[in-house]
Amino acid sequence: MSTSALQVARTGLDAQDVKMRVIANNLANVNTLGFKKDRANFETLAYQQIVAAGAQGDAQNKLAIGLNLGTGVKLTGTERIDTQGTLQSTDNALDMAIEGQGYFQVEMPDGTIAYTRAGNFKTNAEGTIVTTDGLPLVPQITVPEDATLLTIGSDGTVSATMQGQSEPTPLGQIEMASFINPSGLQAIGNNLLVVTAASGEARVGVAGEDGRGRIRSGALEQSNVNTVEELVEMIETQRAYEIASKMIKATDEMLQYANQQL
Repeated sequence: MSTSALQVARTGLDAQDVKMRVIANNLANVNTLGFKKDRANFETLAYQQIVAAGAQGDAQNKLAIGLNLGTGVKLTGTERIDTQGTLQSTDNALDMAIEGQGYFQVEMPDGTIAYTRAGNFKTNAEGTIVTTDGLPLVPQITVPEDATLLTIGSDGTVSATMQGQSEPTPLGQIEMASFINPSGLQAIGNNLLVVTAASGEARVGVAGEDGRGRIRSGALEQSNVNTVEELVEMIETQRAYEIASKMIKATDEMLQYANQQL
């Protein structure tokens, strides 16, 4: 069954609508800590082969080219772009940024582990280091009430100087998680990602080792969204959407003319 230009143009409308939604989400999260922008990926739909290239044109000659008609475009997926965001100093020891690859680990209410690049951690009533939503950092580290100075090393070592003491006391070490395919992690909201079959299992270890990034205390990683680039993409997407709309209108007018004349 043939596919009309009307149907092909409709797939273009759907594709540009999805791309615009991805751009809108990127721009909405331009100030979200640790946010990684997404990119919509597309590919062609199946082609209709009317005449095969190399087919016998006549008794002696074969066709140099064939006749293949495309049926449109489809979305293959959205890909997260994991480039480093700008680091902004805060002078707050519990604000942590990752320089390089890797993720912080937090424990979900159901006991599973989620991963995040947002390092704006706090302490709860018990002194446990948690996210702003109250999810504890993994492994859990508790800061004593009488701690006067908190220090977090680039390898994740957490130390505190107690009241009346001059030497810092080790409290634990923050471990980093890395993945073979970090783009395969699934975003679930609240700056959190979870493991999928595509991402592979987490490889947990010391920050700064085996390709994992180092921890920078007193800083936060900003979103890697470039507003200017996204605005350019938005304009291009809008123009492509308008062209697809005009194609639908033009095709509809052609079909109407054919119906009236035939």
